[in-house]
Amino acid sequence: MDIFLDGLWDAVKDTLLVIPILYLAYLLVSYFSHNNNEKYSKILHKCNKAGPIIGSLLGCIPQCGFSSVMSQLYSKRVITLGTLVAVFLATSDEAIPIMLSEPAFIPDLLLLLAIKIVYGIIIGYIIDGCVSLFTKRKLKSVKTAKTGDSGQTSKDLIDKELEHIDYCGCGHSHSHSCNHASEEEHGHDHNHGHCCATNIFLDALQHTAIIIAYVFIATLIINLINGYCGGLGPLESMFTDNVYVQIVLASLIGLIPNCAASVFVVELYMSGVLYFPALLAGLCAGAGVGLIVLFTTNYKKTGMNILITLLLYMLAVLAGIIINFIPIW
Repeated sequence: MDIFLDGLWDAVKDTLLVIPILYLAYLLVSYFSHNNNEKYSKILHKCNKAGPIIGSLLGCIPQCGFSSVMSQLYSKRVITLGTLVAVFLATSDEAIPIMLSEPAFIPDLLLLLAIKIVYGIIIGYIIDGCVSLFTKRKLKSVKTAKTGDSGQTSKDLIDKELEHIDYCGCGHSHSHSCNHASEEEHGHDHNHGHCCATNIFLDALQHTAIIIAYVFIATLIINLINGYCGGLGPLESMFTDNVYVQIVLASLIGLIPNCAASVFVVELYMSGVLYFPALLAGLCAGAGVGLIVLFTTNYKKTGMNILITLLLYMLAVLAGIIINFIPIW
């Protein structure tokens, strides 16, 4: 019973610490979501061209607040898939303050952050480029059917469709039809009379409450597992001296949607159990509560969410393997 109460109390404390960050972040999201002024849409459109850069820089900030916010923005198609993945790859959660507490590991931390930022930027642009290329090829394959008797050229129609997909598919929606579709898809009808539709403070509070509930449940479960299984210590015996085994296992642990994962990986590295490539892989996979938010806010796209999770894992493993062959650590 004591273990349960300790786990419950720790879950409450951890959840309370997240509430202010999430509420302020969702308040900002709600402001842009409810504001129909075209200038804000143009700002978001311009920022998306530098999305992976901005995402990687924001992701490296301690805690996982930005990964959760970016998951929310992606569910509304305000940011691109490449930007979301860049944020996830750059997120390090509790790793930064822990390594900063030990001056001997500060050089390793700086190297870690530099690699994660650059890797997130590169991967983000690659993903966005692939999505754009796929979209263009798909449109060109149906250009004959689109031409018809409208009098427009195939190129004009393709450009028009590309603009529509870019604005609606990646979140830069200006038209009424796109906004309406997005609202129906995500269940947020801002054109009707309920209070949350017009009050950004209540809307942000509603979103925060939903996410906090999931965060609390996930944290409680992890705390109970740690308590009844004697902590994460038994997992330490799974790691061998084989760097590739370490990379695979550390990446799996990194997917755990809780700061305990990043703490565990960092502590193993600082105690000499993990190699640097495994540390990098584990922290690249660790998006904090970002994955929880992704699955809850983008719930109608569960298949896509699973693919993003698998992609994140594979990219984390790839990062570890690449760094293992580069003599910088």
